[in-house]
Amino acid sequence: MATAVIMPKLGNTVESSIIVGWKKKPGDVVSEGEALCEIETDKATIDVESPAAGVVLDIFFKEGEDVPVQTIIAVVGAAGENYDALRPAGSAAPAAPPIHTASVPSPAPSQPVNGKAVSPAAPAVPSTTAAAFVGVSPRARNLAEKKELDLSGVQGSGPGGRIIERDVVAALAAKPKLTPLAKSMVESGDFVVLSGGSGPGGRITSRDLQQAAPAPQPQADDVQIIPVKGTRRIISERMLNSMQTTAQLTMNTSADARAVQEYRLRLKSSSAELGLQKVTINDLVLYAVARTLRLFPDVNALFNGESIAQYRSVHLGFAVDTPRGLIVPVIRNAHQLSLKQLSQESKRLADGCLSGKISPDELSGGTFTVTNLGSLGIETFTPILNPPQVAILGVGNINLKAVESEDGVEFIPHLTLSLTINHQVVDGAPGARFLQALSRNLAQVDLLLAV
Repeated sequence: MATAVIMPKLGNTVESSIIVGWKKKPGDVVSEGEALCEIETDKATIDVESPAAGVVLDIFFKEGEDVPVQTIIAVVGAAGENYDALRPAGSAAPAAPPIHTASVPSPAPSQPVNGKAVSPAAPAVPSTTAAAFVGVSPRARNLAEKKELDLSGVQGSGPGGRIIERDVVAALAAKPKLTPLAKSMVESGDFVVLSGGSGPGGRITSRDLQQAAPAPQPQADDVQIIPVKGTRRIISERMLNSMQTTAQLTMNTSADARAVQEYRLRLKSSSAELGLQKVTINDLVLYAVARTLRLFPDVNALFNGESIAQYRSVHLGFAVDTPRGLIVPVIRNAHQLSLKQLSQESKRLADGCLSGKISPDELSGGTFTVTNLGSLGIETFTPILNPPQVAILGVGNINLKAVESEDGVEFIPHLTLSLTINHQVVDGAPGARFLQALSRNLAQVDLLLAV
């Protein structure tokens, strides 16, 4: 009996994966457990193995296609075996990325494969313009298509930035009115509108047009076109969604960094047998954050739009810069780890991100995130929330800060901290109190280590 090869679901938040490359082609003989293809999510790159021994009867999706999880992507069986019942709907055409804001029909009943139910591929939702990132109501889309209006520059006023009919009506009203001749001249690409309309009712006539300057033609080796796909596409969509669906407020402060710097020097010069020489300032920050968060459940929480889940345990995410883009692994129960254990775990996870072989389970379940740009000389910045988390901490570099003392003004090294909260569920005062406590703990990190 033919056996379906299923696109695996790599973590609770992964809805689709991109087929990076096929390692087998139809007609090739494969063994059970042998790699058939390599897939990529926004989190990791892994091999999909053959569930059975036999011949690759067919491959349903091409390299580079974004395929929903639990979709049949290939079939393995005996040569000449019929497998029509396993062919997924729409496999002959490229799969479109899922658009969560649009209405999607209910999937067809599951098909039995080897006695097990297999969900069919989710139907693709067409996208006509860049406005599909935020969603367009059916009435708005129909009106825009009828009037030939490009929605890419239309600002939505509906829920979550959704473009609704009144937005299209307003955009149409704001469009300049052109005479038929002027319209044909502009559409040719050879002319542009020079000024306001001089015709009746302010209509733009051919007299209001100017010859368009020829577009500069770049040299063949002057421009590199990079498709927005894979990890970059997912990051792009999530960052946009984060800004459109949360009320983000950022607060900035700084912490006396003398204790952190002094303790780091002691660790660096310690005996190699202790295994502490590789502990970094970022490790000390992560340690202080994990210990401080235990006292502030308001910011160690998740928000799903209807309820807030506050956590007693700290599952600490931290941003890692990789060639494929920003990846955020999670240190489980970070509040229970010693400084040495936390340092070792953060390095293990970072190495997994850089190699692209990190487990999807190690990239989910975070309750708070830290992103550090201090090593790049950044003093302060506005970190973007990682929903459903309600807070994220940005860490800048260490700079001298003038502080008034009994002896006058001293210049003391300070570490800059920027906390972004979701103001829908976290008020400014709890966020400020967390920052205040974190600054105090960093300033006396040697005492914090004794707790």
